[in-house]
Amino acid sequence: MRAVFISIFILLTYAVRAQELFVVTEPASNVPAGSVGIKLGESLMKEQYKEGYNYHMMPEITWGVDKNLMLRVSGFISNRNSTSSELKTEGGSLYAKYRFLSTDDLHSHFRMAAFGRYSFNNADIHQEEIETMGHNSGFEFGMVATQLIQKVAISSSVSVEKALDNKPDYPFPDTQSDVAFNYTLSVGKLMYPKRYSDYKQTNINFMLEFMGQTLTENQRSFLDIVPSVQFILNSQARIDLAYKQELYSSMLRSAPNGFYLNLQYTFFSLRGNQKND
Repeated sequence: MRAVFISIFILLTYAVRAQELFVVTEPASNVPAGSVGIKLGESLMKEQYKEGYNYHMMPEITWGVDKNLMLRVSGFISNRNSTSSELKTEGGSLYAKYRFLSTDDLHSHFRMAAFGRYSFNNADIHQEEIETMGHNSGFEFGMVATQLIQKVAISSSVSVEKALDNKPDYPFPDTQSDVAFNYTLSVGKLMYPKRYSDYKQTNINFMLEFMGQTLTENQRSFLDIVPSVQFILNSQARIDLAYKQELYSSMLRSAPNGFYLNLQYTFFSLRGNQKND
């Protein structure tokens, strides 16, 4: 019986903050302590300088070590460097996020966290944009803050990203900036249900996310907008649908516009000594 009460508490808490689960940006909140999340992220982006689309698949496993620390392992699979539709494994990344500030009120809370990522990639370097999630080897360090008020979450992050050689065949071009400054702003609102009566209720969240980058050496930059809709099923399964549109760019980007589909499932811990976010 104790395990049942703990399970219900975890699921209800997870549902209340569901509008913080952004599609292409990361909030300051962590996954529940002791939980394991499995995610399949997919994107289909329109090529700007040639015919066709490129498809990326990114499987992920996330572990809530405790209420303040989470770890994630991601894989990069794509058809971009294939002459046919064949998928090739291009690399992966290790990600960690540590929540160092948390304040709670009756109908709101505020979180701040620091994060870091290291990625390795063997694909060709085909654009000026630096993206260690799927394109570049390198690392990223930053901070993120998230404010939840009632059913609205607002989150913003800043980070520094450094690109390395895509070994073994693709050294980073000497003519390009290998350091970038990243910034994001995300807003999410819980649209349904209006009131919670059961943790099995489906949640529907609408989100609007902005992502930008400025290269440090030549000051070239871009800004994207990503509207999305998100479904949380039974407080454990998650479906994200989003479209990314470039608003502005002064740098070379091979495929900035396209669609995202994310499928995720979280396995919650029932250990009594663990506490949720």
